[in-house]
Amino acid sequence: MKKKQTEKKREKKQKGLSIKRTLQNNIFVLGIIQKTAPFYLVTYFLWSVFGGVYNFFSTTYMMRFGINSYQQGKSVTHVLLFVGVLMAVAAVYFIAVTFLSSFLYPRYNRKIVAKIERMLFNKSKQVELSCYEDPVFYDKYVRSMTDCYGKCMSTVYTIDGLVWQLTSLTANSILLFFIDPILAVFALMPLLLGAVEKKRDNVVHDFDCKRNPIDRKISYVQRTFYLGDYAKEMRLGSMYKNMFEQQKQAWYAYKKLIADYGFAKASLKFISNFGHDAVIVLGAMLYATFRTLVTKDMLLGDCIVVLTSVGTVAYTVTNIVTNITDFYKNALYIEDMRSFLDYEPKIRGKGKEVPKNGTLRFENVDFTYLGASTPSLKNVSFEIKHGEKIALVGKNGSGKSTLVKLMLRLYDPTNGAITFGGMPLTELDLEKYRDNFATVFQDYKLFSMSVAENVLMRPLEYTDEERELVKNSLIKSGAYERVCKMPKGIDTTLTREFDDEGVNLSGGEGQKVALARIFAKPSEAVIVDEPSSALDPIAEYNLFENLLSACRDKTMIFISHRLSSAVLADRVIYLEDGAVAEMGTHTELMKKGGAYADLFSKQAENYLDAGERARLAELMREGGNA
Repeated sequence: MKKKQTEKKREKKQKGLSIKRTLQNNIFVLGIIQKTAPFYLVTYFLWSVFGGVYNFFSTTYMMRFGINSYQQGKSVTHVLLFVGVLMAVAAVYFIAVTFLSSFLYPRYNRKIVAKIERMLFNKSKQVELSCYEDPVFYDKYVRSMTDCYGKCMSTVYTIDGLVWQLTSLTANSILLFFIDPILAVFALMPLLLGAVEKKRDNVVHDFDCKRNPIDRKISYVQRTFYLGDYAKEMRLGSMYKNMFEQQKQAWYAYKKLIADYGFAKASLKFISNFGHDAVIVLGAMLYATFRTLVTKDMLLGDCIVVLTSVGTVAYTVTNIVTNITDFYKNALYIEDMRSFLDYEPKIRGKGKEVPKNGTLRFENVDFTYLGASTPSLKNVSFEIKHGEKIALVGKNGSGKSTLVKLMLRLYDPTNGAITFGGMPLTELDLEKYRDNFATVFQDYKLFSMSVAENVLMRPLEYTDEERELVKNSLIKSGAYERVCKMPKGIDTTLTREFDDEGVNLSGGEGQKVALARIFAKPSEAVIVDEPSSALDPIAEYNLFENLLSACRDKTMIFISHRLSSAVLADRVIYLEDGAVAEMGTHTELMKKGGAYADLFSKQAENYLDAGERARLAELMREGGNA
């Protein structure tokens, strides 16, 4: 209930943009564009002024000038001279337009896109992971990323349209006023429709915001059918039926949205169109026709101008009103982007130097994920000294991965404290603290870049030393033999998404490449989450041997479901239901005969013969080293 109230407050706040905030949002975007491409706005708006003037003289005024000149008996030379001047101006205008639109603006557009995206990417890198679990925040983030360039450039296009329309309006209005001042009344009537357009823009924006989650669900369903990640499961089960159901639910949700907003959108559009076309344009045409045919006090050229220009002026005024309301509409979308950019991350460092070889300590730590009813970690306390090899073990959902995320300060604890070298993590330089760790998660990701870039996880320097580092790291992780068979070795692109010569790796091969990151990164500590889940027993043995050798002077924390690897650790931390159930060396925990020993014994039965199992039971009874 409280969550829904919060969402409603956010929506209400967003709907109620003041004129000041509307201006600020549009000026904010123009400021970005001006700093990124200073020449862009100046030429764009000059082009608009010149285009509006040229359009007036080449259409409305030339038609009136030609017809009236003929009706008044003026020479053809008089008309041809005017046309010749217009043609010369047109040649210069279209040469400039072609150059700007074909050569200059495409470069500027790409530069502006890159600038705006970089701002959003940088902020995305800073926000904490919990933001991705907040539907309201995440929808705003998605809208920002999806609409950022279009809505920012829409501000430019709106101003461009406004400049063009004002130029055209001024020229046509002066001409109409010169012909008959009463015609100005018809021209200004569209201003009354401005409130209708603003109301419609609010309705459209609300509709788009509520459609966004539906579109995301539809997009998810589509991905499950065309992405290779889901291909096997979709073919081996009936999950496709669930996807069809999701698609149907999304369709029903969309139908309801149309039902809720469709009538309002349609009726407001009808009022706007009918007011413009029926009342304004037809009214002015009847008035001009009456003066020309009945009272006969209006020249034929002036009448034709009225028949065309009143519609043009009315249309122009409508467009100006629309352009002004577009500023408001743009501001609503820019507000999403600005609120995202203005968001102050809750997980930030205070810049203090990170201690060398510090002890990592958890003190009565609790943690609950956003929206969860039960905590994932409860009253967790332990310490890890520099150089220790720690095994985090426990059943699925016991809190192992969550513990690692807190270690890396991807989240902050709900209660309790975490310190490093005696200093709270909140006091330390966040980036430098995280840089202390070389980490590979169970759900690692490989990028559509070269093997070398995937291993180093940074831009390449293309030196012999760097290539040797990549090679040695791949050897230690067990991936080098496979990489040598690739078309370009360590320069081969992983995945074929952008490269036809790219290589798709199997689960085990991909995990080995990801694990090479640990050997390539200079760090004080190593964290590996299920490092051997996709490896065969021999590869697992070789990996742990190489890990222990490479981490001889480093802290090493590894999560593993295979408890055989826990034997190699200095200490084992056994988690159960989010709490530390047991802690000690493998020998101590086996001697204790508790939950860890029981789980180890059950796993050992899978790979020990009867004699070895008997020996294991005897060692457990004696408390020996199993």
